[in-house]
Amino acid sequence: MLSRHHDPILAIATAPGRGAVGIVRVSGKNLSPLIDALFGRSLAPRQALYLPFCDAAGLAIDKGLAIYFPAPHSFTGEDVLELQAHGGPVVLQLLLARCLEVSQQAVVSGARVLPGLRLANAGEFSERAFLNDKIDLAQAEAIADLIDASTEAAARSAAQSLSGAFSIEIHALRDAIIHLRMLVEATLDFPEEEIDFLQKADATGQLTRIQDRVQAVFARAAQGVLLREGIKVVIAGQPNAGKSSLLNALAGAELAIVTPIAGTTRDRVQETIQIEGVPIHVIDTAGLRDSVDVVEQIGIARAWEAIAAADVLLFLHDLTRIEQTEYQSGDADIAATLLQKLPSAVPVIDVWNKADAAPLESGDAQHGGGITLSAKTGSGLDALRHALLEAAGWQAPAGGSFMARERHIQALRRVEAHCQAAALHLASQAQALDLLAEELRLAQGALSEITGEFTSDDLLGVIFSQFCIGK
Repeated sequence: MLSRHHDPILAIATAPGRGAVGIVRVSGKNLSPLIDALFGRSLAPRQALYLPFCDAAGLAIDKGLAIYFPAPHSFTGEDVLELQAHGGPVVLQLLLARCLEVSQQAVVSGARVLPGLRLANAGEFSERAFLNDKIDLAQAEAIADLIDASTEAAARSAAQSLSGAFSIEIHALRDAIIHLRMLVEATLDFPEEEIDFLQKADATGQLTRIQDRVQAVFARAAQGVLLREGIKVVIAGQPNAGKSSLLNALAGAELAIVTPIAGTTRDRVQETIQIEGVPIHVIDTAGLRDSVDVVEQIGIARAWEAIAAADVLLFLHDLTRIEQTEYQSGDADIAATLLQKLPSAVPVIDVWNKADAAPLESGDAQHGGGITLSAKTGSGLDALRHALLEAAGWQAPAGGSFMARERHIQALRRVEAHCQAAALHLASQAQALDLLAEELRLAQGALSEITGEFTSDDLLGVIFSQFCIGK
């Protein structure tokens, strides 16, 4: 632990602003002297006591509940004191100031109340819980993911990870790799033995089962990343193709201004919707065309920036104008530019809008496929929603998904690569057991990074800095 990890800390644990209840949380090695100084009495463990919170002059700041959680039976693994007062910003700031005042008086007088008490950094309570082995790193990240969850499915997946479901899978994989490493090391340590440890223990079968399990965990974790991050969907096309109408139809609200005037949308308009629990960040952009209007040119430039960063692109076409030569030429120019600017891995979905106003002969056979819909009437929107999920790679796992992050995915990819290399060494006639052992060690290390058994202080700083203050 760093020296700062030994400091007692405090923070407001509830969201900024006004509310019915506000909580001030303190965590440290020994909070009994602080409790005596604040209340003139001790508190029974894990029992809520209603009492006045007084200032240095003995005047009541507020009345509320005080709850004391002695170590190690607390969230952080240290002594924790929670003061639950009325949720006004001034009241909570006064309580913070009072706790700090008591600590400062202790420093001046030499009393051992709680010297060194300071305001907590972002995520420092959760970091203490991790450092004191109350939770592992994947569970700590799940706390932030649960708070930030934008859909019910994301919240449930985060709750699963917080309960340890993801960590259990990772630990099971790690234990299987450790067992296989033990067999390999035994063969290396006792080469003179006639018994072939690896063949007798079915090392090949064990490694195959490990690889299968890694792929299964990877698939569930990948779905968890989708639930956490969502996908960025950009709607692009010529002016008046109905991009803003499509955004409004998907969002179910009038978010973007819709008029018959070409070039109405001058800047990006974004809204997050959910489809089967997956967050979809839909971005409406300015119509793509040559323009002499300076403001519209800026909007078009920003549209291309959004397109370049898209996960999925909806290329919107106007069915009522597909017979017009000028319109066909405009679509062809956009398509050619997309080939240059859009990464090849980004899916492009052709969407043919205004089916309600198009001639009857305008059908899939004529415009070459894609999705035909009407943003005005809503017909075809369900097909578009399913297409978006398919483009994102969403498949609801049978056992539920874990709330995972990109670093988890990268670690699992390394595990998969090391296991593949280990399988090659095991299958070779030479059987380079030292290289096999090394690949298994690296695979174990990558798994340990996920749960935080092996990690760097820099990584911890990055992860916990993204938490909210007080958590």
